[in-house]
Amino acid sequence: MKMNTLDWIAWILVIIGGLNWGLVGLFEYNLVDELFGVGSGVSKVIYDLVGLSAIYMLFMAPKMGAK
Repeated sequence: MKMNTLDWIAWILVIIGGLNWGLVGLFEYNLVDELFGVGSGVSKVIYDLVGLSAIYMLFMAPKMGAK
């Protein structure tokens, strides 16, 4: 299956979220909060988009694996 634009956006956001959680877990450093401010509107939007992307990827994973 060929990935469309929404698939790519979701994939990138999930990777960003995973890397941020890795930084939090390993170094107690939250890059999103550092860049945009703790609890800022921009940080909230980023977290919301990462979460929605993860949900999207859960539903799309079976279709992406199909031949």
